Amino acid sequence: MSVTYQIAKEEWRHWRRSRLVLIATLIFTLLIISTAFLTASNISDVRHEREHQQIQAEETFKSQPDRHPHRMVHYGHYVFRTPSPLAVFDPGIDAVTGQSIFLEGHHQNTAMFADNRSKARAGGFGTLSAAKVYQLFLPLLLIAIGHAVLIRERENRTLGSLLAQGVTGTQILGGKALALFGFSLFLTLPALGLTILAIAMGESLAIGVSIYLGYVLFLSVWLGLILCVSVYIKTRGLALGCLLIVWCAASLIVPRLGVATTSALLPMDGKFQTDMKMARDIRALGDGHNTSDPAFARLKANILEQYDVETIEELPLNYRGLVAEVNEVELTNLMNQYAERRMGNEMDQSQVLRQLSFISPFIAIDYSSRHLAGTDLSTHHRFLREAEAVRFDFVSGLNAAHKNQLSYEKDIDRNKNEDAFWDARISSDNWRVLDDFRFEPDPAKIRLSRAGLPLGALVIWLVLLLSIVFSRARKLAP
Repeated sequence: MSVTYQIAKEEWRHWRRSRLVLIATLIFTLLIISTAFLTASNISDVRHEREHQQIQAEETFKSQPDRHPHRMVHYGHYVFRTPSPLAVFDPGIDAVTGQSIFLEGHHQNTAMFADNRSKARAGGFGTLSAAKVYQLFLPLLLIAIGHAVLIRERENRTLGSLLAQGVTGTQILGGKALALFGFSLFLTLPALGLTILAIAMGESLAIGVSIYLGYVLFLSVWLGLILCVSVYIKTRGLALGCLLIVWCAASLIVPRLGVATTSALLPMDGKFQTDMKMARDIRALGDGHNTSDPAFARLKANILEQYDVETIEELPLNYRGLVAEVNEVELTNLMNQYAERRMGNEMDQSQVLRQLSFISPFIAIDYSSRHLAGTDLSTHHRFLREAEAVRFDFVSGLNAAHKNQLSYEKDIDRNKNEDAFWDARISSDNWRVLDDFRFEPDPAKIRLSRAGLPLGALVIWLVLLLSIVFSRARKLAP
């Protein structure tokens, strides 16, 4: 049996005899198991519910009777974002971004029904997930258990005896590191179980393995920090205090300061300001419901010239439908410009904050975990874009049917009497322009590339800390 393993074994034996270690481990184990179970159960229910709601929304839209096509434009449709399989472990920002969008003509509505939108300002602590337990509380448990792994040898005067017997400092610290690493691996078993569950639900094997190893890497960084402090500080109280300060700075202070600083450096217009600017620009495009709007004068002149007729009544198409079609294209382009500008600003802020991974391991694991789980900001933005594509496609299809299948005469006379109202309808077969919507996570390759920087930061943290620890180990003294 190697000396390193023997030292690790003695450390495990000491912890088994410690009531504090056993109680703390039991509390953490109960916390992570209960949190994991509740999160997995909730996400599983949500997945089934949203899949059912999406199918039902599509069936409801397509089963509508014959109507005026513009009524269907405003009747609208819902799309739902189904959580990724790994949301059972890390729901990420899904709880604060909304899970469904109402799609209708002339508007880009925001995502609705966020599970935890009201607690967004709490920094994401409103909903405790398995990922948050590992990110925040497991380092505290490791600090409580491991801050004195080497100091205790000095206090018991056994360090000098070990060194005198020819045991090297590298072997001693290697044994302590092995003991802490084995203990932390035991505590990651619930995380391993959740990743296996996610893989069974359809997640990529590469992603499941990557997110689990990412957390192992994160915990290894904390083990390096604990050993580093234990090597240089010779009293328990001071070592514990230093590690708690590091935990507070890395897990609470730096993320909060990072958010505040990023918001100050890259400010964004509020919703009220954006809505006011957009309303001004929309007015300049004209009202698509009013064919006499001066904004469409050039369109009218061009279409009359194209078909060589004198009045819009002579056109072989419904001029009202044409105006609606053209206006929707212009309006969508304008709304997309505002949406892309907002999403670009959000991504800029996120990218700046992500650079703090090199300062805070918490930020590194938080970003890498969300990127890998498919519950990050980029995924939310893709949901918004894909939902908008569905909205524009079905509204464009309905406008085309309005233009080509409903005569201008019936259209303008539809409010004269009841018979005219019923005549101004088109076949419900036209509602088939609606495409089915199924939201899926990004491919594994894309998610792995997004997680590359924060995972790289954790690797740098680990290499740097282990270099410090084991360079000091060669000079270890009682």
